[in-house]
Amino acid sequence: MADNLAIINRAIEEHHTIRGHIKLVGDSISDLEALFSLQKARPDWILSSPEALSEKQVKLQQTINSLDEGLKNHFSFEERLFPPLFGELLMQALILEHRGIKKQIDEAESLVANTKLEGLSQKELLSKKAQIQQKIEGILQLVEEHAGREETILKMLKTALEAKR
Repeated sequence: MADNLAIINRAIEEHHTIRGHIKLVGDSISDLEALFSLQKARPDWILSSPEALSEKQVKLQQTINSLDEGLKNHFSFEERLFPPLFGELLMQALILEHRGIKKQIDEAESLVANTKLEGLSQKELLSKKAQIQQKIEGILQLVEEHAGREETILKMLKTALEAKR
């Protein structure tokens, strides 16, 4: 029973860490947003600073990769230790959600890595920015919703285990 409580507490702590990674990804989007807003306000600036845009793109790639690594480790932990707590069907649902999140992150990594911003018109840049932002925001929402559902289950399990003491 103590081991199960330790597993539950660790999973909840990891959710807080993951939320920190989510904030980092969100902050990267804000950086991109600020950069594009600045470009929109100053069309002449766009021609002189493609490096700044590339730097923001690299930062976004790094934060997406960091979120991906953190989630891989977290999902591995859950998939290894939750089966006795969750049972077969709930674990199956959890694994399906993990796969869906991973697929979305892979798509975002590919989108950001394969997006060439140099030489695009302002309209094309704004379109790319919107596309990337929409993808990232979708992932952030997906992860938040998943973590919320998981935490509800974990807190219910924790309450039941503590009541057995």
